[in-house]
Amino acid sequence: MTRILHLSDLHFGFHRQSLVEPLLARINRAAADLVVVTGDLTHRGRPGQYGLAADFLSRITAPVLSVPGNHDVPLYNIPVRFLIPWRGYRLAINPDLDPTGVAGRVRVLGLNSVDPFAWQRGVIRDGEIARLTASLDPLAVNIVALHHPLQHMPGVDKELAARAPQLLRRLEAAGVSMVFSGHLHVWSAANLLDHGHRRILQVQAGTALCARESDRQNEFAVLDIDGDEAVIHRHVAPMAQDDFDPPQTLRLSRAGGAWRLIEGSEPEPILPGATETAFSTA
Repeated sequence: MTRILHLSDLHFGFHRQSLVEPLLARINRAAADLVVVTGDLTHRGRPGQYGLAADFLSRITAPVLSVPGNHDVPLYNIPVRFLIPWRGYRLAINPDLDPTGVAGRVRVLGLNSVDPFAWQRGVIRDGEIARLTASLDPLAVNIVALHHPLQHMPGVDKELAARAPQLLRRLEAAGVSMVFSGHLHVWSAANLLDHGHRRILQVQAGTALCARESDRQNEFAVLDIDGDEAVIHRHVAPMAQDDFDPPQTLRLSRAGGAWRLIEGSEPEPILPGATETAFSTA
């Protein structure tokens, strides 16, 4: 069994300071084999925000794999955004924008889906689909981690990343087990299985620390992965409290080739940020 902890959308610079220490304590208590962070470590890609994010990551005792989010490039500093968009991320977090992590029989392939020329919408760049499929390990549980979801639940009015549907189809056909993402500040996992892609489990994380009240809660997830079985422990902290509730648990199986929920239930997702503008949080 391999334990992967997934969190996203920390938004340092517009974060819940009172939840930082409880979140860090929960992460380290989980004793994960790998922590995966799917973007938006900062709110506006500023040096001070990167300093807070880097300090937070340095205090995680497990290995960390992260990819950038659309908030990790400067919004208002247009020359930097268009000419050297990744400078802050590379200096503070990781020079590798598409990292690979291995933990037990799990292989995580990171993908930078951020388009500096778009405020929110992501992009799957030319050659990335072929790179990812060529990098899969047929003997491992393969997971792809990126900021932008490859599929949206009904009711989300943001655009999908360019080439997202093509990438999702190729990854599913190639046998990728899971996709981790963030961006929407809306949790979804088992619910997405009813929308056309049952052979790949898409785990879309809510926001771990963002202080936007309309998000209603902060959260992260711990996944225990054992071959074709996965148990997801979802840890939620409502905005009205400064710690996390006992985890909600889902048990899923991919036996037979398609994922199915075999224990637990997942409520319909709340869509707090669907109408936000380009210059707001999401």
